[in-house]
Amino acid sequence: MPHRPLIGLTVGDPAGIGPEIVIKALQDPASYDAIRPVVYADRAVLADVIRFLGLTVELEEVASASAGHFKPGCIDFVDCHVLDAPVPLGQISADGGRAGYAYLDRAIDDALTGELDGLATAPLNKESLQAAKVPFIDHTAVLKSKAAHREPMTLFVAKTLKVFFLTRHISFRQIPDAITKELILDALPLCDLYLRQLGIAQPHVAVAALNPHGGEQGLFGTDEMETIGPAVQMAKDKGWNVTGPVPADSVFHQTYEGRYDGVLSLYHDQGHIAAKTLDFHGTVSLTMGLKFLRTSVDHGTAFDIAGQGIAQERGMVESIIASGRWSKMVKDHLELTPFT
Repeated sequence: MPHRPLIGLTVGDPAGIGPEIVIKALQDPASYDAIRPVVYADRAVLADVIRFLGLTVELEEVASASAGHFKPGCIDFVDCHVLDAPVPLGQISADGGRAGYAYLDRAIDDALTGELDGLATAPLNKESLQAAKVPFIDHTAVLKSKAAHREPMTLFVAKTLKVFFLTRHISFRQIPDAITKELILDALPLCDLYLRQLGIAQPHVAVAALNPHGGEQGLFGTDEMETIGPAVQMAKDKGWNVTGPVPADSVFHQTYEGRYDGVLSLYHDQGHIAAKTLDFHGTVSLTMGLKFLRTSVDHGTAFDIAGQGIAQERGMVESIIASGRWSKMVKDHLELTPFT
């Protein structure tokens, strides 16, 4: 049997759909074909989900991740001893935020010691984290604080499309001012590095344009002429394998078809819309630049459907498969360096 990495699955905020999609994903044989999974949660949370789903599944508490049985029909889990009873489903709460953070924190510690090969995470809720007075806004902030190896970057994978993000959670009005030559030139070597960590020997990276039709030589905006284009030219002058700015209405499709190995999206929704339209339930988020690989679903806690048994687990299955495919490769290539 090929190497199956040991992956910690964190259930996220227990008031959301995270515990449900994790348990459902572990009913899919593809999950066990890809990895040896161990869940980080509370027994009460997992037992409640198994109950309302009507499943016949054993819960096997393990003292450490490596002590699991890793067989279908038996969920190996590390009891984080945060909650004695489930939190109310579909509600923001300090207890939910505290528990979700504790599951992640424990799993990160085990990954840092080398007991886990990587993490596959279900969603946290930002408001619940704030209610719990957790000093981090989201998964990325926690992971960056505890486990950064280089500057972390989010990489979306949807089928053959791979998308990086230059800027993240800022308002639309702030985007043009946030896009600078320096930021682009800092991001491109990391895009190249992280694609090489996934096994692409000589990546070709495209940079998306900001304005319609790439600005049409200033007719629809000058960002491409004044900032994005010059930055790409500077990168090419250094010998970097970069193309752009490529109009955003075509660059994602071209990358999906194989013209480029990855695309640097300039802002959050530019890349999210492309990936999620291509394959909403199958898009996986990879956090690159850590001391291990973290994969995740690309959606939130979905409080509106929590506890109804209707949450779609395909994204979690794809996240698990991605962790199985790339976690060892990333660890084996941690010491690759960005080009200069």
